[in-house]
Amino acid sequence: MSPYEQLMNQTRRDFLATSSCGLGTLALASLLKQDGLLAEEASMPANPLATRMSHFAPKAERCIFIFLEGGPSQMDLFDPKPLLNKYDGQPLPDSIVGNAKFAFLQKDSATVMGTKRVFKKHGKCGMEISDLLPHIATCADDIALVRSMHTTQFNHLPGQLMLNCGAALLGRPSVGSWVTYGLGNLSQDLPSYVVMVSKGRGLPGGSSTWSSGFLPSSYGGVMFRNGASPVLNLNNPDGITPEMQSASINALNDLNRLQHKHIGDPEIAARINSYELAFRMQSSAPELVDLSGESRATLDAYGVDRDEPPIKSNLGGIGNYQTFSRHCLNARRMVERGVRFVNIIHASWDHHSALDPQLAHNCQMVDQPIAALLKDLKQRGLLDTTLVVWGSEFGRTALGENRKGFKKVTGRDHHPGAFSLWMAGGGVKGGQVYGETDDFAWHVARDPVSIHDFHATILNLFGLNHNKLTYRFQGLDFRLTGVNPAKVVKGLIA
Repeated sequence: MSPYEQLMNQTRRDFLATSSCGLGTLALASLLKQDGLLAEEASMPANPLATRMSHFAPKAERCIFIFLEGGPSQMDLFDPKPLLNKYDGQPLPDSIVGNAKFAFLQKDSATVMGTKRVFKKHGKCGMEISDLLPHIATCADDIALVRSMHTTQFNHLPGQLMLNCGAALLGRPSVGSWVTYGLGNLSQDLPSYVVMVSKGRGLPGGSSTWSSGFLPSSYGGVMFRNGASPVLNLNNPDGITPEMQSASINALNDLNRLQHKHIGDPEIAARINSYELAFRMQSSAPELVDLSGESRATLDAYGVDRDEPPIKSNLGGIGNYQTFSRHCLNARRMVERGVRFVNIIHASWDHHSALDPQLAHNCQMVDQPIAALLKDLKQRGLLDTTLVVWGSEFGRTALGENRKGFKKVTGRDHHPGAFSLWMAGGGVKGGQVYGETDDFAWHVARDPVSIHDFHATILNLFGLNHNKLTYRFQGLDFRLTGVNPAKVVKGLIA
């Protein structure tokens, strides 16, 4: 029987029994939408990156998120633990270690590993910071240091996805994508979300850590490479004039608009926007990374031309001193020009061995330019509205790593239970240490902050309610902070 005949042969009872379900669903959806409990359908404006209003008055307008992949050792940088040296070489009791999982450490024979680091108090606030970060220490009164971070992930890829995307799953939008989706672009000639990666051993998740995920591709991070041509395939081939390029783009966009009108696919609107933005970027992007107009004092402050000290091996991260300095200076230039979200990424902080020389080498690489960035933003009046974040996927263990095959214990294993990160500017209450860990930085002892709490706080600084910033995908209303409870850490907000 054909569907038409089947419909015609229905009794009135059959019709009401089947259609009422659909009518009821429509009524329920209408009520939920009126009450603000149903996300808006993913409709796209003509320009997906058009500036949009926040849910409430924002404190931050831009963010520079410095992601140091691998898990820097918190007790060697930000969380001093004198008992490490007192109990060096002794095991930790089971009451502390419990059922902790490790990537490589052999739990039954592992012992406490002391530290050579010296901590001193800095600034009016008296924040204790390691001797490996003397430049950042001078900015202590602008920094909110969180010592009570914790995560559910103890391996790199899921940990990185968790910190950057709010879930240990591939295909989820990154923090920068959510902020861009919520607020749009401040610049007409540059992307809203830019990513700069220093060469190293590489990121396990690669571009997944700055992807737009299931959001339209307009909201994904745009990779800026090193050199005079920061974006691949941005320049015209030989013989193609700007007039020819403009005519081609206009023709393509006309066709795309007809297709968008016909099927309404938001990716078509994203494609139109990307063509037009790429055309405008042909002049703005090269100018952005041209540092010839910066003063010698500025270049020296960031260490753009500094020499890198020799080191035998550093996880593939050798040769990044000048690159990282340029990334920090370019980040300032980007937020000046309206880029909403900037990721600076450096891999190679996974110190399972040779912790002392490798951590010192990496800290010397990032310490000077990050401090210069904070001070540069501040003297230009940009720090108040620019959020700067230092973070990684987890911390390190107080136990030395005794991996099989290693002759000597010289490093630390992954530790998700307690670690540190810091924030500055953008409405953050600086000059404070938030949270506390136990004597071995093993457990959070006071004011725990989860990854979702951290994300909810970032969105709040941008004037976005993390519960209301949603996107409907496959019939579900997704948000950065997931379905579990998340709180804004009000103690971090000025």
